[in-house]
Amino acid sequence: MTLPAAGSEATARLEELSRRLEEAAVRLRADDLDPEEAKRLAGECAELAADAAVELDRLARGDGGAGAAPGQEELL
Repeated sequence: MTLPAAGSEATARLEELSRRLEEAAVRLRADDLDPEEAKRLAGECAELAADAAVELDRLARGDGGAGAAPGQEELL
């Protein structure tokens, strides 16, 4: 998965999260996976997805989280 160059720190973090999610998916598909490991991996995937959502939000704002991007207005 290749991400845009903007927000290089957020992009690097997203690439790392994506790599870890892909690794977890491979392990989840393994034939010899026991139920406890599957449960742990599912929880790990949920945490990784939540972290990715935060990073995507930061990247979308394009300002490191300091406020709305130009053209966006705060809703009251």
